[in-house]
Amino acid sequence: MLKIWKHLPVKIVLATRNKKKTEEIRRILADTGMELFNLTAFPACPEVLEDGQTFTENADKKALEVARYTQLPALADDSGLVVDCLGGAPGVWSARYAGPGADDAANLNKLLQAVRNVPLAERSARFECVISMACPDGRLRRFHGSVSGRIIDEPRGGNGFGYDPAFVPDGLQQTFAEMAGEQKDSISHRGRALAALAEALQTAGEKNLSCE
Repeated sequence: MLKIWKHLPVKIVLATRNKKKTEEIRRILADTGMELFNLTAFPACPEVLEDGQTFTENADKKALEVARYTQLPALADDSGLVVDCLGGAPGVWSARYAGPGADDAANLNKLLQAVRNVPLAERSARFECVISMACPDGRLRRFHGSVSGRIIDEPRGGNGFGYDPAFVPDGLQQTFAEMAGEQKDSISHRGRALAALAEALQTAGEKNLSCE
């Protein structure tokens, strides 16, 4: 069980309206005791334009803008898939790889078409995640996570979201979408970034995470 530092704010806004991402973050941080809301609790909160060139820029911007709007500590992540044979694409454009308004299926289909003629051995890829935690006064902390793997030919599995059905982590045979949530959490990019956050909570006596 994770220990909560006494000055840590227990109400934190997740800077997303994505239901599956919210479920994943809540599952990973379940033992921290934090009360996590997402932006469905703040329907008038403006959408944050993700115009950064890096995951860090986007995560910072989302966390800071949501913290200032809600006047609560905010947790934002920016994450995506980096495929080496595609020059790093889709990268920061992972959520809109197939164009503005594209859904997971369209993005995944475009990815599989893009690597179709590339040998499996040359389809190395990694998921990257940056978690930013911001206070309304502008203070900010960041946590990073990544996991390497490869892109397969056809999607497999019905769990997860995004590119999970096409990504097999190194040393394993299952895609992220074939794994139970807890198994994926233990090795995923977001799971590792949130584990770093959880570790910071345990040692918060040395590194103050408080917004007070």
